[in-house]
This record gives sequence, C-alpha cells and structure tokens, in this order.
Amino acid sequence: MTPPAPLWRLIPSCFPPIAAFDGVARAEDLAAVMDLEGWTNDRLVAERLARLPPAEWLFGVPNASVAMAAFLHAAPAGGRFNGAELGAWYASVAVRTAIAEVAHHLRREMAARGLAEMRRVFRGYSCRLLGEDYIDLRGERAAQPGLYAPDSHAAGQAFGEAARAGGRDGIVYDSLRHAGGVNAVAYRPRHVSEIVQAEHYDILVPARGGILARRLRPG
Repeated sequence: MTPPAPLWRLIPSCFPPIAAFDGVARAEDLAAVMDLEGWTNDRLVAERLARLPPAEWLFGVPNASVAMAAFLHAAPAGGRFNGAELGAWYASVAVRTAIAEVAHHLRREMAARGLAEMRRVFRGYSCRLLGEDYIDLRGERAAQPGLYAPDSHAAGQAFGEAARAGGRDGIVYDSLRHAGGVNAVAYRPRHVSEIVQAEHYDILVPARGGILARRLRPG
C-alpha cells in the first residue's frame, strides 16, 4: 500500500532548518557538506550515516536536510518502529494528529522535569511518502497489542527494524494519542517527497490535562 497524502510533521522551531543540502547534486558532495556543517562531529550521527546507504540519501530538493535530520539526529532511545541505531521519518495524516503526538512527548518531558506545564513552538511540514510497500497496521491494535503498547516500544522496534531490513518501505498505523488518527513511518529518506514548510504552532500542555494549540500568524 501507499500512505495517504499529504502527511504532516511538527518539528520544534528551536531546531532551525539547514538549507545547505537543498542544492547538493551528488552524494559525494553531501558527505562534504555534512562535514562542513559539523553533522559528522557527533559520533552517533556518523554511525547512523554509515548505516544509511548513499542511494537512499535525500539531497538536491527543498527541505532535504529536514528529512535527513530525522534519520541521523534520532532520539537516543529510538521511536515506536525504529531503534536507536537509525532514525526514520514519522508523519500524521492530519495536523490535529501531529499536534496530539508532539503534545504527548511534551507531557512526558513535563513530568520528567517536574514542571506544572510545558510550552513549545513547532514548525509544520507537509509531505508525500513515495513507495508502495508499506505495512498496514490500521485496525490491528487488538490483534497486535505489543506493537501498540502505550508504555513500551520494544516489540514495535523489533518489528519495524525487521521490516526495514527486509526491504519494506515503512508502516502505516493508528495513532495512540489521537482517537481515529493515522500515522506513517518511512524508512528511506528518498521516499520523503514534496516537503513544504507550513504554519508554526504554539502548543501548551497544562497540568490539568488537555492540549492548547494555537496556529501562529506569519511575521
């Protein structure tokens, strides 16, 4: 199957985009730009880049660095369907779902830091995912409880990395944070297409629960 389009991803605005990758024409040049930008100074980034075949690198298109960052600057503990060794591109079918996903992580950070609330501005991106070999896990929460475990990614990471190693393009699955929402994860940067920067969102997670999200006006 092919994921729906467009999809939406929110990235903290404190991480500014790097446009240097957008005009790169060859993989050899991209490696040089990464060195120049200091990406490979980080041991984990260098190790992840070595695990990512050059044929799968994304460059020469607008916002290429945004997609590459998702694979190389991954969370140390990995994500729901990827391990710590290499990142992946996660996106949601609806902006509202993307907001719920990032708000969940804000709430976890708030609890870990003992704060009464958490607030952060996010930059939105729309995209289209290429490829036709995505595993469809929608409607499988009851049949695959390990993959949908709310407090553990162990089963999902093992499943996802096996899918990536087996040549699958990614996974489409139901959101645990937004009822009725759908997410997708892509395992190859080259399959992240038509990346367009969208609106910014000011998202507040208060102690009393709920999510307060405000779309910011340009300028």
